[in-house]
Amino acid sequence: MGLDIDEAACVEHMRAIAARARDRGSFMRIDMEGSAYTERTLQIFKRRLHPEFGDAVGVVLQSYLRRTERDVTELIALGARIRLCKGAYQEPADVAFPEKKDVDDNYVVCLERLLERGNYPAIATHDQRIIDHAREFARRRDIPPAHYEFQMLYGVRRDLQQALRREGHNLRVYVPFGDQWYPYLMRRLAERPANVTFLLGSIIRESLRRS
Repeated sequence: MGLDIDEAACVEHMRAIAARARDRGSFMRIDMEGSAYTERTLQIFKRRLHPEFGDAVGVVLQSYLRRTERDVTELIALGARIRLCKGAYQEPADVAFPEKKDVDDNYVVCLERLLERGNYPAIATHDQRIIDHAREFARRRDIPPAHYEFQMLYGVRRDLQQALRREGHNLRVYVPFGDQWYPYLMRRLAERPANVTFLLGSIIRESLRRS
């Protein structure tokens, strides 16, 4: 959108897309890249986009960042629609949790807060342990499936996607679009070697379930 070139132009680009989405009864989500963009992205969302477009615009938060629990609380108070993911970039230890267990624990803390008080939160993960926790937490707290949705990538854990739908959960499947989909995928895999292991494990797990 041009944030590194000119912030004012970037905002106008996003306003144009958000207006088009709102006028057609659709929705725009501002994705989150590396931590160098987090503060600027959230400030644009809070100061410019959410006040003008409300629920027609949402934002993404990443549980591997140490700041995210605070951001979740602030954005819940704002009434913002939040997509919670784990994050895929290599970051300094003072910015992001280096250990997977801490990333997962922070995800669960933020997830529970969003399920209880969030505005239709999006649970973006293929981690079955966390998905099972979300389902059980929602059941115990009498939170109906219509109040949240799961989000997964196209082609990854389709068995789990189908199981969630059979249970009546809302599910959004993300599809990389355009002629840059392959470079996008390669960047995501290169940014963190664990992403390769996860993707291969998901493919093997699904193949075994189908055999």
